[in-house]
Amino acid sequence: MNRYIDILGRWGLTLQIVKTALAASLSWWVATGLLHSQYPYFAAVAAIITVQVTVADSVDKATQRIVGIIGGVLLSMLLGHWFQVGAVSIFLVIFIGMAIAKALKMNPQIISQVAISSLLVLAFGQTNQAYAFERIIETVLGSGMAVLINALIVPQNAVPDVEKSILRFTELSATTLTTLTALLDTTGPRWKTGRSEVDALIKEAEDCRKTLKLGEQSLKYNPLLTHQRVRLSHLTETIVQLERITIQIRGIRRSLVDLRADQVFRRDQPYAQQLHLALEATARCIAAYGQARMQLSPENEKHLAEAILKAQKEQDLCLHTLSSITSLFTLRDMGSILTDLGRIVLETQQQNPELLQADPHSPIT
Repeated sequence: MNRYIDILGRWGLTLQIVKTALAASLSWWVATGLLHSQYPYFAAVAAIITVQVTVADSVDKATQRIVGIIGGVLLSMLLGHWFQVGAVSIFLVIFIGMAIAKALKMNPQIISQVAISSLLVLAFGQTNQAYAFERIIETVLGSGMAVLINALIVPQNAVPDVEKSILRFTELSATTLTTLTALLDTTGPRWKTGRSEVDALIKEAEDCRKTLKLGEQSLKYNPLLTHQRVRLSHLTETIVQLERITIQIRGIRRSLVDLRADQVFRRDQPYAQQLHLALEATARCIAAYGQARMQLSPENEKHLAEAILKAQKEQDLCLHTLSSITSLFTLRDMGSILTDLGRIVLETQQQNPELLQADPHSPIT
């Protein structure tokens, strides 16, 4: 189904266009055939405006339009008894309606709808008493039809987009941590700080969170995708853990910069070489975690378990090398880095309870 939708979309025949046309035509048919409405175009217009990308957006748009129209109609009916249609009455109706809506802190869409409805009802309602009520009824009909069609005909499912975003997030996290190993190099003519790489990771975290919100939005008021809510809940937990990993990576970058600034620090020392291995092993652990969370399979779980054990082993070996350090400043920074690396590995275990019992000293095959 998705394949055919993509093919049609390349020719401009998007699903939303089809839904909009269908909602408008069905609204017109119901208004004329069943309700015998004098103003069926109000139902069609409401349907066209209400069809949005997600069902939740359609519900929100429908609510705004209905509330705005009811408010405008009531205001015009109230003031219409005192004023004839003219420049002064139009000014007063629009001014009062928008001011009241603004004072009630209504949505800007509602405020503009109040003004439009007030004007139209004032202009046409005095000659046709049924106009105001027809406008409300047809708007409710068209909005309801749009929401119903949007919910029942191939509703948008943004969960796959969330999964892709998380996979990019984990890959960039692993790449960033690997890139930070360059900060151990004190021989280059120009030292790196890793700030641009970490900033890019923070930006990716923000984008991932935005994608998650779109995913949550796509499932609201969506009866056909209720089974996806459990999956989205698990993805939310994954994003939270990746955000914590990002915090640890930021701390590692700062500690590496401080460590390199220490005149006692030398790249050829055993603790520096082992730290390099620990950083790379932990980065592979993050990548394996992303794969295991996105594609649940025994192979990915086994790969993650092996990556966790490997990262723990390299961190333990690095911890044993600290006894050779004489500088308190170097020892402090090394301890801080190892603490953050340990927390990263712990985050990858949180959603895999069976891995929490893993013996970090088990042999790696």
